Formats: sequence, C-alpha cells, structure tokens
Amino acid sequence: MSTKEAQEKIIANMRRWQKVENASVASTGRVIEKTDNPIVRLVMELIQRDSQFHYRVQEFVADTLETKPVSLAPEELGKVWDLIEKHVEIEMETIRLAKDSLERMHGMKGLLVQQYLMEYLLLDEEKHVQVLENLRKIKQGMHPYA
Repeated sequence: MSTKEAQEKIIANMRRWQKVENASVASTGRVIEKTDNPIVRLVMELIQRDSQFHYRVQEFVADTLETKPVSLAPEELGKVWDLIEKHVEIEMETIRLAKDSLERMHGMKGLLVQQYLMEYLLLDEEKHVQVLENLRKIKQGMHPYA
C-alpha cells in the first residue's frame, strides 16, 4: 500500500469514526433525557464530552492528512517545555490525591459511587500524564534534543 493510499484509508477511518462519535453523543443525550439520576447523568455527560472532543481530534488528524499539514518545530516545543514539566507535576499531585482518597475509601461501606467516580478521575489524570509523556517522546526524537 502506498503512502497516499494509507493516508486516504486513515482519512476515511477518521470520517467514519466521527459518525460513530456523533452517534455516541446522541445516545448519551437520549439517556440524559430519560433520567434524573445525577450519577447516570454525570457519567453520560462525561462520555458525551469525551466523544465531542474525540470528534475534534479526528477532524484534526484528517485535516492534517488532507489539506493542512501540521508541524512542530523543536524551538516551539522548547519554548514551553518548562511549563509542560511544571504541568506534569500538577498532574502527578492530582494522581497522588486520587490514590490517597481511594485508599481511604477502601473497605468503607456506602461509598461505591464515590469510589467509582474517584477511579474515573484517577484514570483520567493518569491519561493526562501519559499524553504528556508521549509528547516528551516526540521532543526527544527532535533535533537538537535527539
């Protein structure tokens, strides 16, 4: 498969995936409309917002392959890297807080919902650190950092 064919396939996948994300937004909306339960509503809203953002990311990927190539110069990343490093420290603190809270909840009766939501928050904060770690890998592969 040529590079062009692979790119066209990726673009097609992104467009199909966007339709799936739209279906997810609609589906979560239907659940939200049918319930007054604050837990169910919160979870559906979380998923809905993630799906909306996924759509934006898929659009960006497709656009960069179709019409708007994207670049990231080492100096652009270098300019903000100290701030990114400080942000990683903030994310690590949120992870410590989530883990501490989960430890305190362990074995306590009546906190299943709180534990469920705390586990969601922990996963999301860990994801943020992973996303920034992957950005670090990009930085490390760039000249003059390589």
